[in-house]
Amino acid sequence: MDTIVSGMRPTGRLHLGHLHGALKNWLRLQENYRCYFFVADWHALTTDYASPQGIKPSTSEMVMDWLSVGLDPHRSTIFRQSQVKEHAELHLFFSMITPVPWLERNPTYKDQLKELVEKDLSTYGFLGYPVLQAADITIYKANKVPVGVDQAPHVELTREIVRRFNQIYRPIFPEPEVLLTEAQKVPGLDGRKMSKSYNNAVFLSDTPQEIDQKLSRMMTDPARVRRTDPGEPEKCPAFQLHKIYCTPEEIAEVSTGCRTAGIGCLDCKKVMIKHVIEDLAPFREQRARYEKDPEQVEAVLTTGNAIAHEKAAETMVEVREAVGL
Repeated sequence: MDTIVSGMRPTGRLHLGHLHGALKNWLRLQENYRCYFFVADWHALTTDYASPQGIKPSTSEMVMDWLSVGLDPHRSTIFRQSQVKEHAELHLFFSMITPVPWLERNPTYKDQLKELVEKDLSTYGFLGYPVLQAADITIYKANKVPVGVDQAPHVELTREIVRRFNQIYRPIFPEPEVLLTEAQKVPGLDGRKMSKSYNNAVFLSDTPQEIDQKLSRMMTDPARVRRTDPGEPEKCPAFQLHKIYCTPEEIAEVSTGCRTAGIGCLDCKKVMIKHVIEDLAPFREQRARYEKDPEQVEAVLTTGNAIAHEKAAETMVEVREAVGL
């Protein structure tokens, strides 16, 4: 069975973007692969080193959402990156052989330097986080890494680091392959990408009332200023959720209603809101159980930490011998 490794920074409660962008794919992968899913709490420090107070509580909230969605700790290893110190040790070895220009050409590095101007990102940790990612992936000898197109360059850098290590010392690591995931793009309430930082998210743990209130005021086609103005569904952010949640018949009906002004925006959104609420009902039920007994979440992490540590320790024995330490 091939090995999959993927992680997520602890940002607290997860939203619809996480569900359709990553979690549903993880659920499929755990059926056919040996999966390691980790809380990337060290990675959170690369941009939030000055304000780390929220990382620990966000970890519990996020893992609670993972389990409530259906990640199964009996089929997947769920753990915290910072509790497996071998990640840091392998990162150190890799950092010794990784040329700086490889890191400087990383497109995500360049983009975030422009976007996150309010933070001081002139640190080695931020420049070198792809090396830590390479360690995260290879310490479990991952065969494939599920990523979107924008993250594919990170996996390619990991492959380059692996080739360099195997050539300098001896072959230990497989070159992980990119497993491209077709993540559905989920717009936020304001039409931008759904994000907690934009305050435009529908959280998986929102109540039905909160979901209704949020999605009822979601941005629609700007051309529909009045109820009698016709619109174009493809220009409406709310319509993107229709395409995810509604039946083909419903999509056809609201599309015609929008273009002819035969249906108002709120009535149109109500068709979709009903499905969102129904779809999240099993999640809310399961999460309520974990909220009553949060120790279950810690128990899952404790077990996962031990399993991950055992595998990572085996790999590091090979690495130290290869390097000659």
